[in-house]
Amino acid sequence: MKKIVSILLAAALTAGCLVSCGPAQSAAAAGTKSGDDDGVSIVATIFPEYDWVKNVLGDNPAGAEVSMLLDNGVDLHSYQPNVEDIMKIGTCDLFIYVGGESDEWVDDALKEAVNKDMVVINLLEVLGDRAREEELVEGMQGEEEEEGEDGEEEEVEYDEHVWLSLKNTEILVNAIAEGLGKADGANAGTYSENANAYIEKLKALDAKYEAAVSLASNKTLLFGDRFPFRYLVDDYGLSYYAAFVGCSAETEASFETVTFLAGKVDELGLESVITIDGTDHRIAQTIIENTSTKDQQILTMDSMQSVTASDVEKGESYLDIMEKNLTVLESALNGSQAAGPGAVITAADTGDSAGRGR
Repeated sequence: MKKIVSILLAAALTAGCLVSCGPAQSAAAAGTKSGDDDGVSIVATIFPEYDWVKNVLGDNPAGAEVSMLLDNGVDLHSYQPNVEDIMKIGTCDLFIYVGGESDEWVDDALKEAVNKDMVVINLLEVLGDRAREEELVEGMQGEEEEEGEDGEEEEVEYDEHVWLSLKNTEILVNAIAEGLGKADGANAGTYSENANAYIEKLKALDAKYEAAVSLASNKTLLFGDRFPFRYLVDDYGLSYYAAFVGCSAETEASFETVTFLAGKVDELGLESVITIDGTDHRIAQTIIENTSTKDQQILTMDSMQSVTASDVEKGESYLDIMEKNLTVLESALNGSQAAGPGAVITAADTGDSAGRGR
């Protein structure tokens, strides 16, 4: 991966030289700033970061330009930057990324950055002790690890899905407001006020989650899929079972995994099996087929990993998605069978927007 990034960086630098010898219009087309462009440029790797930035900017007093790198529904775990992406990062004023294993390419990209005054926000670093290591719970299918060099200590892998916690988001939004204040000192006060107003909305939704969980008849979720909601269940004291960890590349569950999860559905009397956005429901359906009643419904929670630029243009927002996830969560915790056996309910079904990647 690092070799690929190095090649891309070399290509980007070469392209940068060519652009600097051309007209200003070419510089704009390549995603770099022309000489007379003093506007603030912000690059966010994923949708939640992008949406938080837009809310902190508010009316955007500095006319900042905000870019979302993963804007076509590419999963964070499989994303590889292209030359244009690297050039965009290298010239921006504020760069925001998650900072987990999937972002190992970032270090090399930042070493070659043209803008040495760039403000960089690493979400996992901001969270500090709140960052959680990935965990294998009972029944979960692990991945085959590549053999490292003799004596090489295995690096800790942190759960990258930090945005799926409203409590985390409060901390991260404050960090973004601070970063924007550094990049654009003239409007720092405005960004702080906007962040505070947005955090009040986060707190209100967080209170709804707390209330929903406190009233729930069941406190366990079961995912026939990857499990990116570790931070969310930790926030509200929920238990869970799942086929794979959140960052797993596995797509096929073993017989042992399916059997275990089906047995847990029966043992706990669960009326639903949960999947995430952008995946099919084959594993969930197989689990249901192996339960004693075979009448559970499939629920889909939105991990925001398949949001596209088109979805953003249609008004998709972080708060809206988390609100819809709450409705699905309430269904899972309270055993609502209103939709009928075998029905598939997605987060999008709880609101007005169309489903993504279903």
